[in-house]
Amino acid sequence: MQRIHNHHLVDQSEWDIIVIGGGATGLGTALDAASRGLKTLLVEQSDFAKGTSSRSTKLVHGGVRYLAQGDIALVRHALKERGLLQKNAAHLVHKEEFIIPCYTWFSVAKYLIGLKLYDWLAGRFSFGTSKYLSKNETLSMMPGIKEKNLKGSIRYFDGKFDDARLAINIAQTAKEQGAKLINYMKVVNLIKENDQIKGVIVQDDITKAHFQLFGKVVINATGVFVDDILKMNDSKAKNMVRPSQGVHIVLKKSFLNSDSALMIPQTSDGRVLFAVQWHDHLLVGTTDTPLNEHSLEPRALKQEIDFILSTAGTYFKTKPTENDILSIFSGLRPLAAPTDNNANSTKEISRDHKLIVSAKGLITITGGKWTTYRRMAEETVDLAIKEAGLPFSSCKTEHLPIHGCNNATDHNYMNIYGTDRSHIETLIKQNKALSQLLHPDFPYTYAEVIWSIRNEMAETVEDILSRRLRILIIDAKAAIEMSAIVSAIMAKEIGADKKWEAQQIESFTKLAEGYLFKAKNKKEEQALAS
Repeated sequence: MQRIHNHHLVDQSEWDIIVIGGGATGLGTALDAASRGLKTLLVEQSDFAKGTSSRSTKLVHGGVRYLAQGDIALVRHALKERGLLQKNAAHLVHKEEFIIPCYTWFSVAKYLIGLKLYDWLAGRFSFGTSKYLSKNETLSMMPGIKEKNLKGSIRYFDGKFDDARLAINIAQTAKEQGAKLINYMKVVNLIKENDQIKGVIVQDDITKAHFQLFGKVVINATGVFVDDILKMNDSKAKNMVRPSQGVHIVLKKSFLNSDSALMIPQTSDGRVLFAVQWHDHLLVGTTDTPLNEHSLEPRALKQEIDFILSTAGTYFKTKPTENDILSIFSGLRPLAAPTDNNANSTKEISRDHKLIVSAKGLITITGGKWTTYRRMAEETVDLAIKEAGLPFSSCKTEHLPIHGCNNATDHNYMNIYGTDRSHIETLIKQNKALSQLLHPDFPYTYAEVIWSIRNEMAETVEDILSRRLRILIIDAKAAIEMSAIVSAIMAKEIGADKKWEAQQIESFTKLAEGYLFKAKNKKEEQALAS
């Protein structure tokens, strides 16, 4: 296989910081370190944000749920970070109005008091004031909601964003600050001398070449994969992480005929369920299922899908069915592992992050959530500087704009590119053929594919359709239909042959079928039958 972006790793003698993992935390850490003038390298085994970081509920939030659990400090920090993110990535982070429907007067009082506290904790970073809305006001704002016994609702404000797009923009910002970032570069071992970690051995997942990379400190920011790295250092290391699966389904936006998002505060599995308008579709989730294994492509269990459909069905006027699902995606939260082996409830597992020195020269960061990625990165780099005796420099990211940051006022979907939108429009002016649509039902153009190859480190059809354009997440069938044209555009741009094209289409189609409800169930039935 050929690589689109060539990386001359062997030129570099030693790095100050090597970050393993290209999700939110790893990318944030690379950006923080590079902006402090440290020689920084990040390696990611797949594509940036391939795992958990592209599979969130798309919320930038303080965490109303953590407030209910009494974790005031976590909520306050997260609300500050929410405010900073809206400022630093204004093209991707937007204020969103949420409605909590209340079917008893007790719940009206409870949520109003809780959300007034939420507003107060946000302080100067407030997104707006929460208030009680009458039954009639609620129904006019959210006509798709169940009317029976409705007492009204509580309206509050939080943030909404595009997670994988933000990850790519953070990667670009880190690069602009001097970091080197490489996707499809898997750490296969650690370099160890006298009990000290001196670097990593990596394998290029595309060319299969191996490299030795030396660093003064190695940061393990691999999310649910942290234990794999820790076991390279010590095969007997206890597991730090217990994965918990969160599943989302995507429906047509007409199921919730509203510009506001719906928040269902208590469900049968104890989680909060959200229904959020996102990229002109309705995203509904999530679940909380403890798992004993981790993978890059986790699959939703039938009971999780049934739970989302039935819970949403009790609030929507029109009950969604399995046939209404356009896409299903699953993400794994890297929750801190419980000490008690029988602990099966993810409610008891810590949602905050953990930062530890795992060995001399090896620091592990895990847990946390997207909203607090910058703060986690700051703490990680502070610790790395101390541990490795690197020259001290204070954190620069609090007021550092993310690549693309701007405040567009029109409602063009191209605004997710921020300041890069004009560059993509220039490509189309130079070559009118690039204005062609990839699919008649979606606004994406040929030009966006070219842009992502040249400027956003995309290597595969999957990178484009899943994380640069978000089509796999919102409509898996349409994504499969687009794969041939995207593969052809990419092959022409990079000079690849028909064999490369065919391989790309085949591997993407196989992966995307896992996001379709029917295809997945047939496989399950076949597995059960055999």
